[in-house]
Amino acid sequence: MTDTALREPAFPEAVITEAIRWTEQAGPLDDAQALRTAASRANDGHARITERALQLGERLGLQSEMSRARQWAPWVLLGLVALIVMAGLALAGNVVGGGERHINVIVALVSLLGLHALTLLLWLFGLWLPAASFGTASLGWIWLSLTARVAGGKRGQAPLLMRATTGLLTRARLLPWAFGLVSHGIWSLSFAVVLAAMLFALAFRSYTLSWETTILDPAFFVRAVQMLGWAPSQLGFPVPDAATVLSAAPGAAGQRTWAMWLTGCIVVYGLLPRLALLLLSAAVWQSRRKALQPDWSEPYYRKLLARFAALAPAAIVDADPGRTRGAAPARLAPAELQDALFVIGFELPPDMPWPPAGLPADAAQVQRIDGSAPARRTLLDQLAQARPRAVLLVCHAASSPDRGTERFLREVLAHCGECRLWLAGAAADGAAGRWTDWLRDTGLERIAASDRLDAALQELHPTP
Repeated sequence: MTDTALREPAFPEAVITEAIRWTEQAGPLDDAQALRTAASRANDGHARITERALQLGERLGLQSEMSRARQWAPWVLLGLVALIVMAGLALAGNVVGGGERHINVIVALVSLLGLHALTLLLWLFGLWLPAASFGTASLGWIWLSLTARVAGGKRGQAPLLMRATTGLLTRARLLPWAFGLVSHGIWSLSFAVVLAAMLFALAFRSYTLSWETTILDPAFFVRAVQMLGWAPSQLGFPVPDAATVLSAAPGAAGQRTWAMWLTGCIVVYGLLPRLALLLLSAAVWQSRRKALQPDWSEPYYRKLLARFAALAPAAIVDADPGRTRGAAPARLAPAELQDALFVIGFELPPDMPWPPAGLPADAAQVQRIDGSAPARRTLLDQLAQARPRAVLLVCHAASSPDRGTERFLREVLAHCGECRLWLAGAAADGAAGRWTDWLRDTGLERIAASDRLDAALQELHPTP
């Protein structure tokens, strides 16, 4: 078993796998070829399910839409960042850009931190509440929705892919943390820009900072300033004393204290929480990202595992004259075939020389198998990947065909353009006719049998 078969699917592959599961809730897809291809490319059950989903996803256009989403995602994020930063700059301009150069520190603080505090509370509630209770308030959700809309348009598979993505994130308990990476990152950048703009304006222009009220007690502002300033003071930011707060016109030193108090509050209550939560979200993402995989215990996946198990060829050696006549498998479309010839010796006597003389030099594969289940499975896997235009099956003329031979021929026909039998060895009289009658009785008259190599090769014309 290869490392690829053993590994769990990467996140994009897991999204496609879940999207196919949601698609088949409305009815199963035609997956006969996808099942065989998946069985030939992987040995692990989960890897086979993922490969089957990728095959069906290609047919539905899921991979192409996801690829477009991954190309658009950075640009959508950049546009969202630019929008938030411009809004932050406009807010900072409203605070320090007034014509009278008068700043009401309490109004400025509420203006700069109000929306941030509201969205932060909603995100914190989202750690315990279902995604629907906070999703639309998250910048991460807005980014994901805009990316899906831009990549898929109105008729794309965006709703299906978003449902699969959010379902995987929810199952891994990563949904708020994944959106937090985007949301906290944008808010951190916005606060950094706002602080830079404010500090530049305060450094090179003269402002008057104060507070105003009509109905509140001035003592309330003294207590509020002291309480809000305690945390910034631990980082070295000054806190206005009661005299400065109550002064109607504090001096230059008082104005500097007010300016630094306002800056410290924005740093401590705005920038630092967002930076801390950004780092925490990144750490949680790293620790839980391995859980981003489908729930293999779902009945849907258990049924698929059972279907893959049923594909294993049974070792049947007894004849069954009472069976019903079955139709031969449909040919592969010419566009699916490769211009290759396989020559296979099937259940030949040990003393029969191999390879026989006279085989064409352009044969892609020349091999013999003993008819065991593992040998047949290996060969069928090779045929499923190669899809040759022609297969020449070499059988012992004197042998008697049975149900195992019939099953093997049907499986070979499902993976090539055409198949012919060469009955090699010292054939008894009527051996070719016996094989021809048997092919007709089993519904495999599409396969021509000949006891001469040159005649069998002549039948193997290229697929038109």
